[in-house]
Amino acid sequence: MNNTVELEQFIAGSWRPGTGPILESVNPSHPSEVVARGAQAVTADVDTAMAAAGKAAREWARTPAHERGAHLLRTAAILESNAPAWGEELAREEGKTLAEARGEVLRAAQIFRYYGNDGDRESGAMFASPRRGEKILVTRKPLGVVGLVTPFNFPIAIPAWKIAPALAYGNTVVWKPASTVPLLAMRLAQALDEAGVPAGVVNLLIGPGALGTALVEHPELAGLSFTGSTGVGRTLAAAAAGRGVPVQAEMGGKNAAVVLADADLALAAEQVMLGAFRSTGQKCTATSRLIVAEQVADEFLAELSRQAAALCVGDPTTAQTQMGPVITAKARADIRTGIATAISQGARLVTGENGTDGNPFGEGHYLAPTILELTGDADYDLWRDELFGPVLAVRRAESTAEAFDLANDSEFGLSCALFTQDVTQALEAIDDLDVGILHVNSESAGADPHVPFGGAKKSGYGPKEQGLSAREFYTHTTTVYLRGGVARA
Repeated sequence: MNNTVELEQFIAGSWRPGTGPILESVNPSHPSEVVARGAQAVTADVDTAMAAAGKAAREWARTPAHERGAHLLRTAAILESNAPAWGEELAREEGKTLAEARGEVLRAAQIFRYYGNDGDRESGAMFASPRRGEKILVTRKPLGVVGLVTPFNFPIAIPAWKIAPALAYGNTVVWKPASTVPLLAMRLAQALDEAGVPAGVVNLLIGPGALGTALVEHPELAGLSFTGSTGVGRTLAAAAAGRGVPVQAEMGGKNAAVVLADADLALAAEQVMLGAFRSTGQKCTATSRLIVAEQVADEFLAELSRQAAALCVGDPTTAQTQMGPVITAKARADIRTGIATAISQGARLVTGENGTDGNPFGEGHYLAPTILELTGDADYDLWRDELFGPVLAVRRAESTAEAFDLANDSEFGLSCALFTQDVTQALEAIDDLDVGILHVNSESAGADPHVPFGGAKKSGYGPKEQGLSAREFYTHTTTVYLRGGVARA
């Protein structure tokens, strides 16, 4: 039975076929299976979508916050009701396990529910004036038409955490998702459409990277939110900032887990495993570096490698599978090249791939969970370069100070996990570790919609995402000096 879904664009409140080349979204577990297929958008569609968003912008901005929120709450309900079916499609299209995929759809619903209730929160501030008969108000207004560019690895959750606050704060949206996951993008747009979001408020353009460039260069663009690779992010951010367009960019991560000698080693092994290998390591917050105290390193690595080797790798729609494939054959080849390079530079293979063997898991883009210990003082590429896959690089540390120095030894600063039973060490880490997110005794991955998300150093640019931090990007302030006339008796 052919269950390939027909792809369409969503522009100005209507679904329409694209006019560009045909795009096929394939199942990374079974590359011969086409999950979705359709003609892509072309750069001229950017003009059409921007015009639709611009036309809808004033009325949407003037819609009461609670009324905007009602659309988001309906979207959340639609996502929840479709989580089983859309989660299975997500597992087939992106490669997450079925449990993770369904959980991601529910996380998107949670995000829409959080921002759907934003009308109940404070929306400005009032200050005292030094002048009689006057109040100073600080109000917030939407930017206008915002462009959103989203990655493949969380095809519905990351778009949700951009679209939901953008709409809650009164902006309209033109959205370009990763072309490897167009079906889940279409499902989210369908939920918004079914929820009654007015025409032009959300526009979806499925197609090549050139659409993102055209979006950034469009004269009507009022803001850009991007999540993706560091190289693309820096290029788009530079182009937008050069035109005075506000940018919010979440880019690379080379996140460390630090296991100190006093840590609960069983807990640490479990959490490092989850951080490194859940979602096949395809998370910006995934644990890709491990620093472990010399005193416990042999014991800890033995247990960690035992657990990694025991992971069930396979078709993510099968119940027993614990880790699926990476997104494409190219991604798999690039990751294996990175592994082979590390071994050639002196790394010791603890468990997993050696970078040259064949594929024991079948036809899909599979990799074994891989742990490499970086021995000696060589400057390993693997310590610095983000492979975006199930590969963990390990170094040993003689002291806590050395461990923290190694954790900070990266141009990125997104997330870090620290494992210790000593509250003093945890307090030191808060001061010493230069990251946007610090987990103490839990995995490096994870985000909640009510708190800021984003990195330090070169992991991020512009205001943070999530929580009230999102308001700093999607709105600007207007300071109002409010004074009446002469009071009458």
